[in-house]
Amino acid sequence: MSKRKQETGNGKRGKEIGNWELGIGNRTVRPFNPSTLQPYRHYTVMKHEAVDALMCGDENRGGLVYVDATLGGGGHSELILQKTKPSGRLISFDIDDDAINAASERLKDYNNLTIVKGSYTNIKKVLQELKIDKITGGILFDLGASYHQLTLAERGFSFSKDAPLDMRFNKDADFSAFDAVNSYSEADLVRIFSEYGEERFSKRIAKKIVEQRKAKTIDTTGELADLILDVTPRVKSSIHPATRVFQAIRIEVNQELTNVKKALEEVLALLADGAIISVISFHSLEDRIVKNFFKYHSLKCRCEKNQMICKCGPPELEIVTKKPVLASAEEIKENPPSRSAKLRVARRKS
Repeated sequence: MSKRKQETGNGKRGKEIGNWELGIGNRTVRPFNPSTLQPYRHYTVMKHEAVDALMCGDENRGGLVYVDATLGGGGHSELILQKTKPSGRLISFDIDDDAINAASERLKDYNNLTIVKGSYTNIKKVLQELKIDKITGGILFDLGASYHQLTLAERGFSFSKDAPLDMRFNKDADFSAFDAVNSYSEADLVRIFSEYGEERFSKRIAKKIVEQRKAKTIDTTGELADLILDVTPRVKSSIHPATRVFQAIRIEVNQELTNVKKALEEVLALLADGAIISVISFHSLEDRIVKNFFKYHSLKCRCEKNQMICKCGPPELEIVTKKPVLASAEEIKENPPSRSAKLRVARRKS
């Protein structure tokens, strides 16, 4: 199995901090050539709800530091910048070159912006390099794959277009969907299909994959989708039979759930008193992690059940959204995938 590689940038422009490339002000992270860039299509989900939750437009919250952990097409970042100028500062992270190039062009006129090519799991180290001790305003996470990634055939995320199995958010990473499908044991395939895709036919799909690759490797999204269609029974459903398996592989390739857990724990210590964390998730696995994290850190007592005397400090978070905020009917009509989005918000307490 290929060894996963830490996300690093290797462009020549921008300021380098550690292993992460930065573009400061109107300097892009990589040389931007519009003639070679595929149009970056991305709908900013729950833009106003997620950014308004950060309260960055409040006149009493000027000059604060904000983080957009998932830059994407730059929609959330742009609104944060508009609300925080001229005294606020925004640090935006992404590992996808397409997203960084498109957002850098879109946001080139903002001087209070730093764009980082790097995973949001590295926020702590990057902020240290930038001499930033605390996130004083808030942080926004928009989890999962972008519309651009899912619909661009050559990225290999979708079974609707035949393309090489890829599914990497970071195109510089070594490990891809091809590696997972063609090198994982049958037991590991069953595990990821069951845990990350909640696929009820995971055993028969995994068995067929192992049988198939004895004859030849499974190279494309179309080959994998056809295999899944052949081996699963026809059931009445609104979703394609390959949907859950493709989701599971994508999560495994990009270590999405592991990264969310790690980032939330790390970010909590970086938030100043009163700073806000705003998280958009798109499937139950992500949402469960966020919900449980917020709940645990908002408890008065977080001791083990067998501990007789509580030695916990005060709650570290105050939950702002008792129930997740959902996209409006108007947004769902305009962008149907928004129907899956859930927004949860919490405020740091010291």
